[in-house]
This record gives sequence, structure tokens and C-alpha cells, in this order.
Amino acid sequence: MPSLFSSYRLGELTLPNRTVMAPMSRVRAAAGGLATPSMATYYAQRATAGLIVTEGVQPSRVGQSNPGTPGLHTDEQTDSWRQVTDAVHANGGRIFAQIMHGGRVSHHETTGLQPVGPSAVSGEGSVFTPTGPQPMPVPRALETGEVPEHVRSFARAALGAVDAGFDGVELHGANGYLISQFLSSNANLRDDRYGGSITNRIRFAVEAAAATVESVGAARTGIRLSPGGGIWGVTEDDAAELNTALLTELARLDLAYVHLEATTDEDTLLQLRKTWPGTLIVSPSVPGGPKQTGMAEADRWLGLGADLIAFGRGFLANPDLTERLRSGLPLAPADENTFYQGGDAGYITYPSYQHTA
Repeated sequence: MPSLFSSYRLGELTLPNRTVMAPMSRVRAAAGGLATPSMATYYAQRATAGLIVTEGVQPSRVGQSNPGTPGLHTDEQTDSWRQVTDAVHANGGRIFAQIMHGGRVSHHETTGLQPVGPSAVSGEGSVFTPTGPQPMPVPRALETGEVPEHVRSFARAALGAVDAGFDGVELHGANGYLISQFLSSNANLRDDRYGGSITNRIRFAVEAAAATVESVGAARTGIRLSPGGGIWGVTEDDAAELNTALLTELARLDLAYVHLEATTDEDTLLQLRKTWPGTLIVSPSVPGGPKQTGMAEADRWLGLGADLIAFGRGFLANPDLTERLRSGLPLAPADENTFYQGGDAGYITYPSYQHTA
């Protein structure tokens, strides 16, 4: 069984270890969706991860989900990210940008536009807006002829990411956002080539990945999925069959990786491991609720066939998480009150272990 601390070849990168900093929304971007010096510090502090995947970055104005999130669809946004990638690389790290189109998980108060989705079906729950949480609105169903423009938005954002110095991109196909909505059996009620059968429902995801590969290359393109996850009211009634078909098609593209959240039963996840021939990142679930993934979960999934392990909350409060895990040092807890509040507190103020002793 590989060690969490052994090196790994990912596309054209050599990762010094198999820890991945999972994408996590922190809503600290400046007006206009610009990356900031504090964001550069935040990611650079965590550069000992084998790979960093950023928070979700919108590929278009209508694709923005929450206020305070960064973008990659204007020249100013691209320019603002260079301070982040430069800082991470200066600290010896590697960083992918997660490209996230919110689809129906958005609000006109945030973007000035009516959200779009595969069908005119609202998500479940409230979405953040500049004036506080609001019920999720009914999105405008995309016309068939409009869908390719949203496919291309991922590829354009990927080009901007590479121009900004990112080592690659991860398409956010998980957690109820636009790609996930097209995959869904209840958010996608279309009767055209993008809806109905599994072949049609996976089409948007495959086209977005293919366009991104054409734009920046397969070695720079990954995708994150949450089989059967059920987030924001998205349902996949046929999660095993759907995701098996999706990974079979994505395998033809030779992507850098697939990043699976452990959001379905283990048998299905193991079936997907057998289906996917390339690098697999697993974001383990933790029994008993939202606590930090540790060595036990990491070792278990490495033993089950994962190549890399994604850690979320652990990296928030422990910028030196990889070294703490390697040395068996205690992990600091993350303060949930500062997850999305803005500012530097609870963002770049967590110390490394040697500064806590």
C-alpha cells in the first residue's frame, strides 16, 4: 500500500506527497471577483500539500453562486490570481483552480442576472446573497442552442487559469452545481440531447471536460464528482450506473484525475475505482458527521485504491497539516464562525505547529 507521504506523478507534476487540499469556499475575494494578497498568503501557507485545489472560481458572471467569490472571466481577475500562484510556487507548492458554475444555486441579487439551469426547477434551501440568505429562485431553463456557450465557459476560464500561473484546473462537477444539475434525475427534466437518458445527462459534463482538455491539455484537467450526493436538492436515482457511464466516457479524455467525494455507498465507490483507469483522488467521509479527516481515513482509502487523499477542514486550521500528519502531531480545530465571515481572522491567522508550542 502506498504511503500518504510517498511521492506521486500527476500529469506533468511530481507531487512530494499524496495529500490534497480540497476546494473550500472562503468568500474573501475583493469586489469584481478579484483575488487578494490575503488569498495569496492563505494558499502559500498551505503549499506543503501535495496539491492545492482552490475554492470554486466562477467562469462567467451568471455562473457566480455566492457573493465574495473569485472569478476567472475577466482580464483583471486573471491578473489578480498571479500573486496567488506566484506565492504558492515560491513556497514549493502546486495549485489547480477549481472552476465552478453555480447554475441554479445563485441569485439575481448576487449577479444581477436570473440564474440558469438545465430545467426550470429550483434547488432546495437558501442561497447566500448580499442582503442575507434568500430562498433559491427558479432558474431559467437553458435553450439547447445556449448550452455550448456554458460548456465553453469552463474552457475559457481554464485558459485564464493557466495564463495566471495555475498548474491546472478542476471542473466542479459535484455538490449540486451546474454540471451536477445536468447529471441529476430531478434537476434535469430536459427532453433534448442533454436530458432524459443517462447518455444524454452525462453529455454536458463530458463536453465541458473535452472542451477544457482541448483548451489547456488533459494533464492540466481534473473533475470533481459527488455520486448520489443529494446536495442542494439534486438527486441521482441511478448513481452507480450514471457515474460508471460518465467515468467510462471521461476515460477517453485521459484526464489528470477524477476527484470523488465519498457521498455514496462503498460498493459503488469501489466499482467506480475499477471503472476509472487513471489517477483517483478520494475525499473521505468521516463517520459521525463533520470532523476532520485523519490518518485512519487516509490509509483506509489508499488501501482501497485511491492514489491521493483530499483533506478539507484539516487544512483550514492546520496550514502545516501534511507535517502534522507525518509526525503524529495533534490537529487544531477549525472555527466554523470564521469560515465565511471575511477578513483575515480564522483565515491566515492559524499558526503552524512549531509556533503553537
